[in-house]
Amino acid sequence: MTLAHYLAVAALLFLVGLFGALTRRNIIGILMSIELMFNAANLNLAAFDRFLHPGGVAGQTLALFTITVAAAEVVVGLALLLAIYRGAGTVYVEDYNLLKG
Repeated sequence: MTLAHYLAVAALLFLVGLFGALTRRNIIGILMSIELMFNAANLNLAAFDRFLHPGGVAGQTLALFTITVAAAEVVVGLALLLAIYRGAGTVYVEDYNLLKG
């Protein structure tokens, strides 16, 4: 497999995530779509690391770091979602008007 194959898969994964983030009404689906976009970026990091520096681990280390940050983001996002759900009683994005002035 060449670098172009990895980039094509990552682009497809990113586009699926972008489509899901823009079309979902449910906040949990939006968060999962954002995670798909993060995974596409991680795939790019690992692919470029493998093809540009075959013996190095810098891209894999950076991908592992972004996975860690994404996991922390999910925890904070789900905690906020749970807090908003308890107050509003819904998980649909268009029903959230808590931040309006």
